[in-house]
Amino acid sequence: MVDLVPHETLTNNYHSGISPDDFFELLLEELKQNSRLRGYYRFLSSDSGFFFRKAYFIERLKFIHEHITDKSSVIWDCGSGYGTTCLFLGLNGFKTFGSTLEYYFKEIPERMNYWRRYGNADLFTTSYEDMYDSHPADASVDVIILQDTLHHLEPLQKALSIFNKVLKPNGKIILIEENGANIIQNIKLFLKRGNRRVIEYWDEKLGKKVMMGNENIRGMNSWTSEFEKQNFRIIPEKTTYVRLFPPFMFNEEKYDRLIERERTIWKNNALLKKYFYFGINMVIEKQK
Repeated sequence: MVDLVPHETLTNNYHSGISPDDFFELLLEELKQNSRLRGYYRFLSSDSGFFFRKAYFIERLKFIHEHITDKSSVIWDCGSGYGTTCLFLGLNGFKTFGSTLEYYFKEIPERMNYWRRYGNADLFTTSYEDMYDSHPADASVDVIILQDTLHHLEPLQKALSIFNKVLKPNGKIILIEENGANIIQNIKLFLKRGNRRVIEYWDEKLGKKVMMGNENIRGMNSWTSEFEKQNFRIIPEKTTYVRLFPPFMFNEEKYDRLIERERTIWKNNALLKKYFYFGINMVIEKQK
């Protein structure tokens, strides 16, 4: 495992925020101290997959960091899970509130205690709720973050309608998703769940049945069509693709070079971009 950056080095810049790379180093330290997070964040599970997982995590966090710049923004992380993205934003001076239906919710208090050492983690608040039953007021939100969440929300059009209503006129959605056109991922998911794309389960905390997309991922064409039905537009020039090369290709020496190659390839090869990249990052604007 790679060595962590010394804390005294990182703290020099806390007054002006923290970079995704420095945040990642502190996340590794948190994982060493809190084993309950390691089932989801598997960075410490094997040296062979470390740089592969790191690249995916960092590239997605950098995308969010790049597209949230106004500290006065009202930010809703719908499907905030463990709260990692919100904690990163909090340490950079952005106030966020998250909502989730995941069991991860119970881990938030201990995480807050850890991250308070490095910045204002209390800029992040969260609640356990069904967004269909409880959501922000109309025209009250500047930015909605949907990270590995939208493929779980069913019925989808009802969710998109809610997002349209709660966003301010110039509001936007930052969407971090799996690429539903990826051939390999589609085969893996079909073998796992067949065509059972929507399921219901009983939520003990809410005391009711909840409908959920069963890894109901979509490709760019499908997302474009679904968003257009609710008067949203995906901004093409702000769309990026991530993760092409397999884990065995990543190591410390090749790490930066492979990321640059992935960025170059998707811009120049439409076939690989559409069918072989694992993830898509998008910015979606509410049209007037």
